[in-house]
Amino acid sequence: MSDTEVKAPKIEFPNVDYPVKVISDTGVGNKDKIIDIVKKHAKVNDERVDERQSTNGKYTTIQLHIVATDQDQLYNINSELRATGFVHMVL
Repeated sequence: MSDTEVKAPKIEFPNVDYPVKVISDTGVGNKDKIIDIVKKHAKVNDERVDERQSTNGKYTTIQLHIVATDQDQLYNINSELRATGFVHMVL
């Protein structure tokens, strides 16, 4: 590996304060659906759920903090959220 290549940061599990940011279409009930999906896979800190709309109101960003247990859990959360059709990105 050269000096200019950057390694992806390694996630240490369990991680009790892992941030998940979800960018979705703005829509009635989408926030609740996103939270329900994430709660199926992980414990969510309900006090640290933040919602912001884009300037034009077309998109909503929801940030949650979860207890991340392993890479498979994160993959499953990402897959199920992306399958909704209204989620565009999970970070």
